[in-house]
Amino acid sequence: MSVKYVIGVDFGTDSVRSVLVSTETGEAAATAVFDYPRWKNGLYCKATQNQFRQHPLDYIEGLEYTIRACVEQAGPAIAARVVGISVDTTGSTPVAVDKRGTPLALLPEFSDNPNAMFVLWKDHTSVKEAAEINTHAKKFATDYLQYVGGIYSSEWFWAKLLHVFRQDEQVNQATHSWVEHCDWIPFLLCGGDQAADIKRGVCSAGHKSLWAAEFGGFPPNDFFATLDPLLDGFTAKLPQETFTADQAAGTLSAEWAAKLGLHTDVVIGIGAFDCHMGAVGGQIEPYYLSKIIGTSTCDILVAPKHEMEGKLVHGICGQVDGSVIPGMIGLEAGQSAFGDVYAWFKNLLAWPLKTLAEAGQHAIMQQVEDQLLHELSKQAMQLPVTEDIELAVDWLNGRRTPDANQLLKGAIVGLTLASDAPRIFRALVEATAFGAKKIVDRFIEQGIPVKGLIALGGIPRKSPFVMQLMADVIGMPIKVHRSEQTCAIGAAMFAATAAGVFTDVAEAMQQMGQGFDREYRPNPQHTIQYAKRYARYTRVGNFIEEQITNQSHE
Repeated sequence: MSVKYVIGVDFGTDSVRSVLVSTETGEAAATAVFDYPRWKNGLYCKATQNQFRQHPLDYIEGLEYTIRACVEQAGPAIAARVVGISVDTTGSTPVAVDKRGTPLALLPEFSDNPNAMFVLWKDHTSVKEAAEINTHAKKFATDYLQYVGGIYSSEWFWAKLLHVFRQDEQVNQATHSWVEHCDWIPFLLCGGDQAADIKRGVCSAGHKSLWAAEFGGFPPNDFFATLDPLLDGFTAKLPQETFTADQAAGTLSAEWAAKLGLHTDVVIGIGAFDCHMGAVGGQIEPYYLSKIIGTSTCDILVAPKHEMEGKLVHGICGQVDGSVIPGMIGLEAGQSAFGDVYAWFKNLLAWPLKTLAEAGQHAIMQQVEDQLLHELSKQAMQLPVTEDIELAVDWLNGRRTPDANQLLKGAIVGLTLASDAPRIFRALVEATAFGAKKIVDRFIEQGIPVKGLIALGGIPRKSPFVMQLMADVIGMPIKVHRSEQTCAIGAAMFAATAAGVFTDVAEAMQQMGQGFDREYRPNPQHTIQYAKRYARYTRVGNFIEEQITNQSHE
């Protein structure tokens, strides 16, 4: 019997990546990457206002380019054996669509309107709306926030919808429904032309949209209508049924089959968020915290359903039945900035080079910039750890978990005239590790054991300094997965399951998983030293939070 192949598509913050994978070995026969051109040019974004929007054309062009490139690399013999495609995306990254399910930005009258585009996960323009939802929820006998950690975030579905509606009457009037990126792409590939036919994944609906089987679906209309009349009746436009990612959304449309060089029998799986599929690609195990580390982190833990009865973890990004592995409870946490913290510091140091470089010197400047983080890591690694050296707080993009608060800001304290770039960089790396420990501590404090950590993504494979420091801070071993593309591979595993190659995703993980190739074990002496600095990090963080909270109440 000939080997079957599947395609996993991973929509990240800056680019989309597709991999064409063997279902027999999990090895990639082809891979392709597409950088979003409009995003790369900074269009439709205002960083000073925390506005980050992405045009649907970036996604559509990237989808076609990467899959087509994989098909051409693999050749017609393999392309003929592709049986499934699944996608993961960032989230919550929703968009307004019309009755036909078309994002408004694809209509001529809205083509340059940021409010008609996808509202990227890290867009924090709806902080006010999130705060209102949190206050409003306390008025109801049913706690509609109980499955999202008790705190609704400005990064999520309803806060973003309400903010856009308040800001833009034209978009409000033209909006038929509001759809997550991970739910819209499968609809697109299937050739859907009615918004009512969009299948919503339990992953996106449960973690970001307040959907829960225990509520019979979304909270009742009264919850939203009394929050703001702009939302009156909106849940009627959303389907009450949701699906796990091992199920099929449909099959590839004739139009997209022609674009991609595939056949129309290809099964399109239900979409999910990148970190959830990435955890599967990274071969997650019960009670191991899977950290997908990139610009931010998304931390995933799965637990058997019967062992989670009566347990609700406060301050995380939700716990949803079947959101990661069907039949298990998926728990999500994360840090709003991780690699972004290092990128910020690199850009800060490189600013004079970029600004003052003369014509013809940009290639040299780029080479220097590319080496900055490597050299900083090398120098920072040699610094001794003492209690009173520079210390940072990692909230440069607010705080996601524990206890979401996007108003919070980062800080660096203890600066002296001896504070140089390596010392400050080390403080920033420590801060991201301390932020990671806060998440581990929250799970343990609330009765969810953490047996160890699984690290996924580029940073775990490229930076031994960051990973060893994190292991020392948390005091737990960290296994690093062999693949850098665990999100795309995870999507491929779900595609294989949706296409019927495997009976369940656990079988797909066992057959297609690539395993682990390194492990960082904590140095007990360093763990003791970092415990003192962690206590100081906590005190400084509490001070910052108190000051910002008081300021917001003035």
